[in-house]
Amino acid sequence: MALSSLPGRRPLLPVLMLLTALVTLLGGCVRDRPQPAKLEAVSPQIAGRQVWQSRLPGVGFPLALTVRDGKVFAAGDDGTVLALDVATGRALWRAQAGAPLSAGVGSDGRHAAVVTRGNELVVFDEGRSTWRTRLGARVLTAPLVAGERVFVLGVDRSVQAFDVLDGRRLWTLQRPGDPLTLGQAGVLLPFGDTLLAGQGPRLAALDPLRGSVRWEVAVAAPRGTNEVERLADLVGPAVRQGSSVCVRAFQAAVACVDATRGALQWSRNVGGAQAVAADESVLVAADGSDRLSAWRQGTGQLVWTSEKFLFRQLSGLTAAGRAIVFGDLDGQLHFLDRQDGRPLLRLATDGSPIVTTPVLAGTTLLVATRSGGVFAFRPE
Repeated sequence: MALSSLPGRRPLLPVLMLLTALVTLLGGCVRDRPQPAKLEAVSPQIAGRQVWQSRLPGVGFPLALTVRDGKVFAAGDDGTVLALDVATGRALWRAQAGAPLSAGVGSDGRHAAVVTRGNELVVFDEGRSTWRTRLGARVLTAPLVAGERVFVLGVDRSVQAFDVLDGRRLWTLQRPGDPLTLGQAGVLLPFGDTLLAGQGPRLAALDPLRGSVRWEVAVAAPRGTNEVERLADLVGPAVRQGSSVCVRAFQAAVACVDATRGALQWSRNVGGAQAVAADESVLVAADGSDRLSAWRQGTGQLVWTSEKFLFRQLSGLTAAGRAIVFGDLDGQLHFLDRQDGRPLLRLATDGSPIVTTPVLAGTTLLVATRSGGVFAFRPE
């Protein structure tokens, strides 16, 4: 868990005292952290194999792999930005942002955008750097490139839109916020002619042309006696399933929202910090101890739970056919049956933690690891 303090909202000393206490608390948690569950042997129920592997510098920031038009876009710590052919892993282009990254990479298939630790938004056109601009807030969420615009979500919950061709700032939405926000990738995705963005514990629908708010839905009700306990920011990536958008609120809830009507369909109070998986039948999520639970997509009724992966520092989850797929701290990629949680398959990467939510591109499943490995698998 990472936290970000926003200056100017209240006197600095109380915030520093709060953060000092938090560091002490988290230090104790690390020392007392339970041992990860030992993995049981898996008798493969489905076939799957690695089809290619590529390499980046290490990944120490919230990397999201983006797939568009048969290409996968990835980025590394040192500012490397890479476009690969999904089918073969062949490098289509490689570029350099010129500084270490804090977020990346978003693409529409042609243009790609990343954000540096110095708060610069850098945009490429087929690997050629075309423009860059300074942002006013730290960014941990990959930019969204769509409709000839680049949308950026700051940790202060601001949303900005830029012209993808010349970098002209088109609009900025700044909402009131708390002095302490989540230092983790948030929610930013398109839905028809609407831009959906996480605004604390709320999912907001924005007009992408003007930045005005069309509707917003509270996914969770923040609880607790201090700012840390009340953190309930939405965690990306969210999952779209038809008219539903399903998402996690940090340490508070999982929920599905009808994005056509702007209405909450259902919500369940459950801890956890990583992205959920959802398909037409179930939503699956891991809680704060990596206990997995599945709920019926339409009603939120509990279907199954699994404690086989406790404290294994699971990645975000994704749905791929009959399987729910996720990675762990040892670089193992796990496939569970979505209907009952039975293990179907396990595949290895490079032994370092899988740090991306797996991404499905046709029949190819893509992940990246902390040490910079980009792996493509094909379940069969």
